[in-house]
Amino acid sequence: MRMNAVSPVTSVNEVKVVGRLGSHVGVKVLPSGDEITVFSIVVDRPARDVRGTTRIDTIACVTSRTQLGARLRSWEPGRWVEAEGVLRRRFWKAGGGLGSAMEVDVRRVRAV
Repeated sequence: MRMNAVSPVTSVNEVKVVGRLGSHVGVKVLPSGDEITVFSIVVDRPARDVRGTTRIDTIACVTSRTQLGARLRSWEPGRWVEAEGVLRRRFWKAGGGLGSAMEVDVRRVRAV
């Protein structure tokens, strides 16, 4: 597809995750001194495996919003939550080069 300055196509980066709050909600201090809250949301996959076991995915999430971080830290693991945000790829220096990971940068979260 050829892109031009008058393209009707618009990029969209919106994520909505509904699942259970993971077992650990923590705070990470970045090299800049900024703090982010790191947590995960566990979601069931729609299909069971051959043994009938429900498989899960653990979605990595972060937020730099202080109020959201405080709210998340007050909740018990396993609580059902709905989070909305954007998908980000984070890079860092690893032993022999660069490491990276995809995570949801959460802008809103609520208990469901």
